[in-house]
Amino acid sequence: MRHAFTCRLGGNLADYVGDDPEAVARNRARLGVDPYRIAWMRQTHSTDIGRVDAPGPQVLDADGLVTAVPGQVLAVLVADCVPVLLADAASGVIAAVHAGRRGAQRGIVCNAVETMLELGAQAQTMRAWLGPAAGGASYQVSEQLAAEVDATLPGARIGERNLDLRAGIARQLHTLGVSDVDVDKHDTITSERYFSYRRSHTTGRQAGLIWIEEQP
Repeated sequence: MRHAFTCRLGGNLADYVGDDPEAVARNRARLGVDPYRIAWMRQTHSTDIGRVDAPGPQVLDADGLVTAVPGQVLAVLVADCVPVLLADAASGVIAAVHAGRRGAQRGIVCNAVETMLELGAQAQTMRAWLGPAAGGASYQVSEQLAAEVDATLPGARIGERNLDLRAGIARQLHTLGVSDVDVDKHDTITSERYFSYRRSHTTGRQAGLIWIEEQP
């Protein structure tokens, strides 16, 4: 089982932010995984989960991907939203989730875990990685919005106006029975190492990638 989070140093990986398509293709080719095995998403902050049931390159209209296909790579693109990677090595089921405020608040991570369970995964043997994202000290919204998010994603509110989505998602995963949760501490808003929509608005995207290697 392998996973990785990229940063700004590897270049923009999104083909929908106005960047040169050839430059994006070159950046994707440098990821170190077979580009013909990567599944990408057209992300819209929905709660839709796409199942990848066949190997090969593909793009799905979803904000989460789940597969049990050996060797298939799942990718999620972010620039402040939380890239959530999930894996149950025992069953060979993995997931990649784009968890922005709206999606996390409406249950995108829960939907991904549920889909993994349908494919034979077990919550108690899952591992989760929450990658670089907007930090609680930097992500400020209105008091009303902070309260609304915390009402459906408990633990996400910091003080009166700040949100730590990773804290809320980690708590949610524990509630679902996923106890092995690794939370990255990097704040994309304050670190120039990462793309940040809240800092720059017009910006690129980094990625979270996960796959289970095929047995020889």
